[in-house]
Amino acid sequence: MKMTDAIQAMVELDEEESTRFVNDILRRKALVLEAIDQIKKEIEETDGLLEQWEDMDHHKATTSAKKLLTGKQNFNNNPKKGIAWLIEENLVENTTQSVADFFYKNSDKGLSKTSIGEYLGDNHDFNLKVLKEFVLCHDFTNKTLDQALRVFLWSFRLPGEAQKIDRMMEAFAEWYVECNPDTFTCPDTCYILSFATIMLNTSLHNPSVHIRDKPSRDAFIHMNRQIDNGKDVPIGILISIYDSIKKQQFKVPDEEMEVSHFYNPDKEGWLLKQGGSRYKTWRRRWFILDDNCLYYFEYTSDKEAKGIIPLENLQVRDVTDSKKQHCFEIFLPTDAMTDSIKIAKSDSEGKLIEATKHMSYRFSAPTSAEKDQWISSMRKCISHDPYYDMIAARKKSSEDRQRNS
Repeated sequence: MKMTDAIQAMVELDEEESTRFVNDILRRKALVLEAIDQIKKEIEETDGLLEQWEDMDHHKATTSAKKLLTGKQNFNNNPKKGIAWLIEENLVENTTQSVADFFYKNSDKGLSKTSIGEYLGDNHDFNLKVLKEFVLCHDFTNKTLDQALRVFLWSFRLPGEAQKIDRMMEAFAEWYVECNPDTFTCPDTCYILSFATIMLNTSLHNPSVHIRDKPSRDAFIHMNRQIDNGKDVPIGILISIYDSIKKQQFKVPDEEMEVSHFYNPDKEGWLLKQGGSRYKTWRRRWFILDDNCLYYFEYTSDKEAKGIIPLENLQVRDVTDSKKQHCFEIFLPTDAMTDSIKIAKSDSEGKLIEATKHMSYRFSAPTSAEKDQWISSMRKCISHDPYYDMIAARKKSSEDRQRNS
């Protein structure tokens, strides 16, 4: 074989290998693309399932929340029948501990404190056991007597009957002494001093009591001599109680406090609010539009808003969302003087603090008609600062000069 023939054969062999190599790459590429398409389909299916689960969870949560709200209303109207309904609907277990926990956890979330007091004061065996469990829900460890009384007497409203009050304060005294075994020698001491503290609170802060009839510190100390099994309560305890009550009255629940302070809002109702976090979760909140501000609450009975959004110089518009229906949002206009919407939220202690700011907040209404009503109400409610246009015009003029220079 000539040299040129050998070289030609080698070139032809290299071309065949190259062709096989390229074909192999193309085959693998096709397999990768096929795998990518399969992954995309699986992701779409997963997203669909997640959305279905989210809708199911929301439906369950909405149904459960409505049932709970109905149960609270039933209890407020008739404590005995209300508890029976809550137990029948499996919202509360038929145990004294479950009923007591329900009272304790919901005394500031829509339950009438008067109705709680009425139920706890009943003389039936089940109610008496609930009272004991309810007292045990409170942790009085290392609390002074007046501190413990402030907490305890805020969780319900004392009934008017002397026998009922007696049972409640006796249960309180027994548990307080158990939590603080070194404070008093027996529950009777705590019981007597508790009533003396309540009377002191009334005498010092009741405007109908003339100033000359208000007890002095020495008079309070003298009044409570030898109440601890014939011995005197340490004078430091009595001085501390007197000074604390004189400095700050401890308040008891009043039915007037259970009435919302929004007397004639522009609009109110349930909406889904999209969170500002990375995952953009939706939360059901009770919204009240009043005095150019949008307030939202976790429950209709809450006295403190979870958040407040001032609407000054904002705009509202209809939007389409791939996850939810009947959506709209409030947003900053393009010529806004700030880079984010002001919003205040309540912290763990209930205090309003400045929250993370965003360019817009999105909501979902139950129906299209509700959405239109919210948009219309907000547009009527949104205030406009006359100085805003002046500042915006000055800002635009400055930007125009910079572009032309």
